[in-house]
Amino acid sequence: MNSNDPHTRLVEALDTSETVRAAFADHPRHRFVPDMIWPGVSGLPLFRSADPERWTRIVYENDAVITQANDGGSGPVNRPSSSSSAPQVMADMIHAAGVGPGMRVLEIGTGTGWNAAILSSLVGPTGSVTSLEIDPKVAEHAVKRLSGTGVSVATGAVPPDGPYDAVIATCAVRRVPEPWTTGLVPEGTIVLPWATHDSRGPTPIVALSAGSPLAGPFVRDGSFMRDRTQRVPPERFPGVGAESEREGHFPLGSEELIDQDRLTRLVLAAPFLSIDLHGHPWREGHASIVALGADDSWTYVWPDGSTTGGGPRDLGRELGEVYTELDGAGWPELKEFTLEVSPDRRTHTIRSGPLGPWEHGV
Repeated sequence: MNSNDPHTRLVEALDTSETVRAAFADHPRHRFVPDMIWPGVSGLPLFRSADPERWTRIVYENDAVITQANDGGSGPVNRPSSSSSAPQVMADMIHAAGVGPGMRVLEIGTGTGWNAAILSSLVGPTGSVTSLEIDPKVAEHAVKRLSGTGVSVATGAVPPDGPYDAVIATCAVRRVPEPWTTGLVPEGTIVLPWATHDSRGPTPIVALSAGSPLAGPFVRDGSFMRDRTQRVPPERFPGVGAESEREGHFPLGSEELIDQDRLTRLVLAAPFLSIDLHGHPWREGHASIVALGADDSWTYVWPDGSTTGGGPRDLGRELGEVYTELDGAGWPELKEFTLEVSPDRRTHTIRSGPLGPWEHGV
């Protein structure tokens, strides 16, 4: 491979096995990403013909590429509704699913088709890849790009009957849909982004072993769009426009919390909270603040560690107690946290070694 080629550089930079890296090498990303992409949350889309160098630069970054906004419609904000996932995230999910020769794999969320093509190289001629896409126009694009790979693309919300040795979902769910696991063999694995909250917050990736209950470890952090069948209208954050009723101090400032990658673990251990990030004027520039909400209560954690909040609950104090618990345990890595899904899919129990259980209801 030409080391100056952007696809070659992307493949060589992946932290994964040689086998997975070779599968990525088989399928250059630019062959799957559509000519129109959305580089920002506001503004116009970018057409490949208008600025091919910029288009190529964005496509070959190790990041997600937004390929559809607002379900193909328009709006004041470009809300991502389809994308090409970040390559390293894809590689990590494929590794967690243990995809290999001869396996029967179900993918939820075809998108551009790039991930399905890579899966087809890994399972080989004795395996199969079935990909489910809810958006007919997105599916139509993917089918064209997947020609010759052997991937079968289905349109809709319910996957074709199995059996499947592994399931990989590229959209986040709060409640694991039963049809996603109906065809999973007893020793199979489903890898998916799990939404800690209905409409906001992190979506860490978990690898669940088939069975009752579904259970397994978290693999890595992630930021995925919600499955369209589980979307809910965005909730109004209770602190918007409200006067502060109390002040306090958190052990870390908001930017330190983000830089040290502790927010997801805090959310897993604090099921009573929804946590979000907001840009907010701070001194001479704009910095991120951590916004906490629950039961009509709210708290902002500011970059200097100060907190302001209101409502019947002191959420800053409550989150501080969770922080102290995790800090006392030496901040277990995300991979040390496990998720167990109740048979009715309504209770999600989180543990980390002796810590927990923390129950997230749906």
